[in-house]
Amino acid sequence: MTLFYFVASFLLSFLLTPVVRAIMRYTGIVDKPKTEKRKIHKKHIPLGGGLAIYSSFFILAAVLVGSGSIGADIPVHSLVGIFLAATCLMVGGLLDDKYCLRPAHQIIFPIMACIIVIFFGIGIESISRPSGGILSLVEYNITISGLGKLTVFADMIVFFWLMGMMFTTKVLDGLDGLVTGVVAIGALLVYVVSSQPAWYQPEVGLVALVFSGACFGFLVWNFYPAKIFLGEGGSLFTGFMLAILAIISGSKIATTVLVMGVPILDVARVMLRRLQKKKSIFIGDSEHLHYRLLRSGLSQKQAVLLLYGISFLFGMTTLFLQSREKIVALSFLFVLMLLAGIWFSKQQGNEHM
Repeated sequence: MTLFYFVASFLLSFLLTPVVRAIMRYTGIVDKPKTEKRKIHKKHIPLGGGLAIYSSFFILAAVLVGSGSIGADIPVHSLVGIFLAATCLMVGGLLDDKYCLRPAHQIIFPIMACIIVIFFGIGIESISRPSGGILSLVEYNITISGLGKLTVFADMIVFFWLMGMMFTTKVLDGLDGLVTGVVAIGALLVYVVSSQPAWYQPEVGLVALVFSGACFGFLVWNFYPAKIFLGEGGSLFTGFMLAILAIISGSKIATTVLVMGVPILDVARVMLRRLQKKKSIFIGDSEHLHYRLLRSGLSQKQAVLLLYGISFLFGMTTLFLQSREKIVALSFLFVLMLLAGIWFSKQQGNEHM
């Protein structure tokens, strides 16, 4: 039955995507390559593709709730909060795709989405200590008249975790199928981890599998050469959902960080470079790893498949590693990124000689 929901989500997303594509073309919500130098496609490509993933996922989620397949481990009100937050992201994303909002206006919608899920009680109660044991986050709270106890520290972690993941997938969305595929792999790995006896969470696994199916269904149209792009809302929504899955699966943030390790470290590196050069962190450029891979001679397809493979391999390590060992894996990933950065810098220097 689990496989049925994955296939249903895949097919629904696959069939909805051409419909969304036609609507986006009709409404003029398309990506124009001449608007930015870093864009590498040559034709007008419809945006807003994330709407197909969003619709497929929540239609299947409603079916799961109606059939009683979920609702015990994942409260229905939590799903309502996720739906409202995701809707906020999609509305804001479509507005940006159509009207090219300023960064100060774009960021309003992700912030609202974070506040919504926190208000609906989605949070991190504890995290594993690298040295062993559990660190409770709900002990750090303040009492506000009329609102009761607020777990400020835990809520702040959720807020920055969600914002960080959304920003990562937003800037990663530079090559055909890159974000969709990496997020689909991440969701699939959350399902695999949630199916293991040591971390058995069937409802979380089912939700992750449905989301993964929706991403894979869209990926058929989004992989190189892409016939439709995720758009602003889609790139934010996919990162948001992967971050949410990490939270509701018992704070399996390490799994998500390992899957998204390369993009996260790449974003951090580029942001630091922009700050050093006193440039806005919100203005895109071609310094990200995926663009550097293209400049090194890889094709779009080769670069994307390479990043898929890295994400999958590091994500799979979570099945075999304990908390301390995961930190070692993350450290190894950091060193790998550092060496890659040095190599790319030398390559770029040789090109200018």
